[in-house]
Parts: sequence; C-alpha cells; structure tokens
Amino acid sequence: MKNHEPTRNYYAESLATIATFPSHQKPRLLLHVCCGPCACYPLTFLCAHFSVTIYYGNSNIYPQEEYEHRLAELKRLLEALKKDYGDSIDLVVPPYRHDTYWEELKPYAALPEGGYRCQLCYRKRMEEAYTYADEHGFDYFTTVMTISPQKSSPILNAIGAELETHHKTPYFYSDFKKKGGIDKGITIRKQYGLYYQDYCGCEASLAARKKQ
Repeated sequence: MKNHEPTRNYYAESLATIATFPSHQKPRLLLHVCCGPCACYPLTFLCAHFSVTIYYGNSNIYPQEEYEHRLAELKRLLEALKKDYGDSIDLVVPPYRHDTYWEELKPYAALPEGGYRCQLCYRKRMEEAYTYADEHGFDYFTTVMTISPQKSSPILNAIGAELETHHKTPYFYSDFKKKGGIDKGITIRKQYGLYYQDYCGCEASLAARKKQ
C-alpha cells in the first residue's frame, strides 16, 4: 500500500481515460461510496461520462444506527440528483457485517488515523466492491474516497492499481479533490442539507472524536 509518485496527476489521468470513450455510449462504472457528502461532487462529475451504479459497502461504520443514517442520506441525495439533473443512479447495498469486519482491524485500533488500520480498511471495502464489479460485468471501478481531505489520493489509487492486477475490471484513477472538488462538494451538500458526520466511521475513529 505504498504511495504512487507524489507528482502523478490522477485528475489528468481521469480526463485522459474519459477522452477515449465513444460519444454515443457511456461505460458502466461501479462506484464505491462511503457516504452522501463524499459522493456529492464525484457523482456530478462522473454521471456526465458514465452510467453509474453505487456500491454502499461500509461495514466499518459503527454503530449500526450511524450506518443506517448515512445510507438514508445517500438515498436522499440520489433522489435529489434524479429530480434536479435527471441522473438515474442504481444503488447496491450488501449486508452490514460490522462484527466480522472489525475483527481484522481491531488489533490496530490504537494506531493514528490515516495509518495502517485505515489503509487496510480502504482496501477491504474497495476489494469487496471490486469483486462485485467483476461479477456483474462493469466497465470500470473506482471509489469516491479520493474526495476526502483526510485521505491520501496517492494511497487510494495505489490500492486501486494493486487490486486491478487480480481483477478483470479496469480501475478508474481519480483525484476528486482537484479543481475545487472539495468546495463543490460542500456547496452541493449544503444545497440539499445533508447530514455531515464528524468522524470517519469505525469504532477507533469514533473513540478519537469523543476524546477531542
């Protein structure tokens, strides 16, 4: 899970990939989404070029009430985007299995945010979604997590590149933070009054937030 070279321009790479698409057809993209606020700008960017299906695979989120709340807000966002922009976005919700998911992460609970535990969590969720993309014939797979100012786009794209080596679906490189992506996402979130959580999701991140 090492970084790619820090000067690599993933945003430019995403545009270069899009430029290869035929004008009369949108490829099918499976998009891993962690929550509604993080999905706001990526969806408006991607829906112009892809037929998007969302995979809400986030058994890291604790407690379950928080998981359900974030899912409900994501559904509300999708309804709003369909009404305002005509974007019809399918949503796949796998079973919530926090107890088994947390077993692998728990030994690293004391590590700081953004370290090995978080990178393992990114990979587990992306691997789950990537497998679904393979099984259902998608043209590309990616995640919205590169929008987050707390998450490293080089690390996430490095994970995507590594996963691509043993999956048949091409990985779509991204850096949704670029070109004002964070600010654009905030504007959309506020426009729809979406709930904005104050911790990443897992038990360790919740405990760290409570300490603060």
